[in-house]
Amino acid sequence: MMKAASTDTTRDNAARRIVDEVIRSRRAVRAFDPTPVPKALVVEMLEVARCAPSNSNTQPWFVHVLEGEARRRLGEALLRSHARDELPASQHFPGELPAACKSRQADFGARYYAALGIDRADAAARYAQTARNYLFFDAPVGLIFTIDRRLMPHSWADFGMFLQTFMLAAKARGLDTCPQVSFVRHEPVVRECLQLPEDQTVVCGMSLGHARTDAALHRIAMPRDPVEAFTVFHGFDGES
Repeated sequence: MMKAASTDTTRDNAARRIVDEVIRSRRAVRAFDPTPVPKALVVEMLEVARCAPSNSNTQPWFVHVLEGEARRRLGEALLRSHARDELPASQHFPGELPAACKSRQADFGARYYAALGIDRADAAARYAQTARNYLFFDAPVGLIFTIDRRLMPHSWADFGMFLQTFMLAAKARGLDTCPQVSFVRHEPVVRECLQLPEDQTVVCGMSLGHARTDAALHRIAMPRDPVEAFTVFHGFDGES
């Protein structure tokens, strides 16, 4: 029995290290090489992602996977819409972000544009970089995620868990991803290209493929706040 327990502990520790490494190594990749991703592999990752939890097992996710000509057509339509710049900006955040969030957002922008060699005051260069989203950063596979527009914020939280599970499944298979909210602004274009039902709204897009190893963007170290900055423990070690 002692030997069996020891074997179980060793196996559990190995599994924990593997899972932790997959989570810690995941990053948003914005430059991909053209190596194809087989449809069977995407299906395999979706098989894993569908195990994500959801309130009362409602599973509120819908996924459109694009490759080849389908990806190219959507990308070109989105680029045309981006160039016209006629659609209203989507509201990802409130008019005034909480101070801590605003500070982290500013830090991200400074690191991101510095890595690209773009002056933050250069609006034209920044706009051109945003356009790279609509080509899925040259990834061979693009995904568009949609949800029934009648659902409440709790279902959107469920969708977030589905997205994270998919991204971790991709990373565990040596693939990289970039979740992209920029597609939301161009929902009318996405709707037309993909023939979305009227009750569906776009949650985000995502690029999927193999990261380019020579991209300066992938050398950015994005900081994370320490646990004590966002956690309050109650009732541990005799605390009230």
